[in-house]
Amino acid sequence: MLYLLGVVVIALGILISVSLHEAGHMLTAKAFGMKVTRYFVGFGPTLWSFRRGETEYGIKAIPLGGFCKIVGMTPQDDDVEPGDEHRAMWRYPVWKRTIVMSAGSVTHFALAVIAIWLAAMFMGLPNRDLPNPLPAHVKVVDCVIPTDAQRECAPGDPVSPAKQAGLRDDDKILAVNGTSVADYTALVKKVRELPPGKATIRYERDGVQSDAQVQLAPVQRKPLDDPNGAPVTVSALGVAGPSLPPGVPANVTYGPVEAIPATAGYTGDLAVGTYEAMKRIPEKVPALWTAITGGERDKDTPISVVGASRLGGEALANGFWQVLVYLFISLNFFVGVFNLLPLLPLDGGHIAIAWFERVRSWLYARIGRRDPGRVDYMKLMPLTYAVILVGGAFTLLTATADIINPITLFSR
Repeated sequence: MLYLLGVVVIALGILISVSLHEAGHMLTAKAFGMKVTRYFVGFGPTLWSFRRGETEYGIKAIPLGGFCKIVGMTPQDDDVEPGDEHRAMWRYPVWKRTIVMSAGSVTHFALAVIAIWLAAMFMGLPNRDLPNPLPAHVKVVDCVIPTDAQRECAPGDPVSPAKQAGLRDDDKILAVNGTSVADYTALVKKVRELPPGKATIRYERDGVQSDAQVQLAPVQRKPLDDPNGAPVTVSALGVAGPSLPPGVPANVTYGPVEAIPATAGYTGDLAVGTYEAMKRIPEKVPALWTAITGGERDKDTPISVVGASRLGGEALANGFWQVLVYLFISLNFFVGVFNLLPLLPLDGGHIAIAWFERVRSWLYARIGRRDPGRVDYMKLMPLTYAVILVGGAFTLLTATADIINPITLFSR
């Protein structure tokens, strides 16, 4: 039941966000005097609607977004009634059209920032003072699992070498057989490089350094550099991590005023992360195809609305409701950025064309040539269809991967 609730919450949050996106277009267009004839939540057959003034508002049967109709978005639109020519959107100054077309993304950014600010006060934001990478503080597990690292300990599994050697939770591993390890990843790599058997672990506990003699256990694991490769025999220490240094909180809560710079910092980190994620999208397409055709799902691959909803359900079912908040924030920020890309039919494409026309007119005036006028959108239709085709194929690919082989936050 909690899983289903989490799915519904994320799906509903996305629907509300997209509806508010369209409301941003509508309200700014109306404020400038443009004519808006329709505002609907959803697509397909109309379930319910009403008219107020010159605008029809309503709900359609397929809850996968929404739309608003602004008259005369391009010079080629034939939806301008006699007497409304001066209200056609394309006739307005470029700065007004820019505000209207960017209002959707601004709405997404506003939703994300408000959610971050509220999270900073009531839920806490990730501690930005944590060392990066985290030192190799560990949690000692009860056993090592010979073949399937995803399952729980079972009778007959070897006792954890770390536990046998007297290591404890929150110990900081400094070196393995004299080789320093800076973080948990380096620790795992070094341990796996060694043959099963005796090893010396240098660790720090309560500020005091000591050595522990352990018997590394043989286990079957997939190579670190090839998660889709065949399992090989490696050594295991019997620890989990990385864990936070003792007494250091993972999240920090703030007062209303202190939450403002914290929100700005988190937003900046989110912007950098979104940029890096978007750069990696083309190289992740093969990994999505691998996930669909039977390979292991790379957790760094993009997800669709389906995947986000499933993650929300999984998080809530496991008691991590905070993940729903982070998903809502990340999705809104990503959609806001993506929608500003200078490609038709995205809002950013319309903005780019508007400013291209303005700059071109200015340049032609300076060199004494006749203004070439407006861009012919019909000539851009092949490119627009290509963007729609590629976007649709990518959406289908991610949605299929999220159905067949979804990313999971918890062991299955």
